[in-house]
Amino acid sequence: MSVSVEGSAFGALFEEKNVHSEDSNELVLHGAFPLAKHERQNGFNATDMNAFGNSFRNYDAESERQRMVEELYRMQHINQTYDYGKRMREEYGKLDKLEMGIWECCELLNEVTDDSDPDLDEPQIQHLLQSAEAIRKDYPNEDWLHLTALIHDLGKILMLPSFGGLPQWSVVGDTFPLGCAFDESNVHHKHFKDNPDNTNPTYNTKNGIYKEGIGLDNVVMSWGHDEYMYLVAKENGTTLPPVALFIIKYHSFYALHRAGAYTHLMNEEDIENLKWLKIFSKYDLYSKSKVLVDIEKVKPYYMSLIEKYFPAKLRW
Repeated sequence: MSVSVEGSAFGALFEEKNVHSEDSNELVLHGAFPLAKHERQNGFNATDMNAFGNSFRNYDAESERQRMVEELYRMQHINQTYDYGKRMREEYGKLDKLEMGIWECCELLNEVTDDSDPDLDEPQIQHLLQSAEAIRKDYPNEDWLHLTALIHDLGKILMLPSFGGLPQWSVVGDTFPLGCAFDESNVHHKHFKDNPDNTNPTYNTKNGIYKEGIGLDNVVMSWGHDEYMYLVAKENGTTLPPVALFIIKYHSFYALHRAGAYTHLMNEEDIENLKWLKIFSKYDLYSKSKVLVDIEKVKPYYMSLIEKYFPAKLRW
């Protein structure tokens, strides 16, 4: 079948084909990077293993790093309550921490380590550029998507002292809705048993405080770098298309775009935007590599996109 995304800003039609690998139930997208192992599409080739010798997003492998990852999720699942999410939005929505440009923030991000990621051990700016360059190869005309890849993780600066020095569990890791039941597809779901909202009858039903089809924009998500960067981009008047903001806000919402959970909360606009988020997610995940991008070589191109879609200085 064909899947179109309306609006000239999003480029031409792409086709969705029901092609699967023998060991994967993932859908392969024609014109985008396929999830199936050893598949190759338009120049972007994935590896089977991450930098640590495990399959991507493997949260069960026995290692010191995996134990560190689980501990982060344990703390996240206990502390990310509806009240906490609301309070953090109010505090950080003021954007009163610092003024700087996008590229300045990219460089600043190298001071951050993401303990929730079982796949990444390279500098953060390399992950941003690897994702962006991989998408650029397959979607050369969608410059908004290249820039979205470059900036999607910039909210991780929340861990730096000048931005509040938030703990890792409040910044990184998979995101999920607050104010309704925690779906079992969430990573390390067992730790939600100690979250106060889990026993609160107002929040622990399927819909919780929401109505079906309410739209994700009306749902309070767990606080983290996704939501923060979404607020920074939106409140600073970016001219990126709305779907780019959707990708930034929900790129860590794996329970939705990988497991298909929480779809009952989506509206029609969310359904359309999700098509692009699924494409983006493949590059975000599988572009992590030991092959480093020449930063100085590609910097002029990304600076031109920053100038196109953002003001010179942003409030953070």
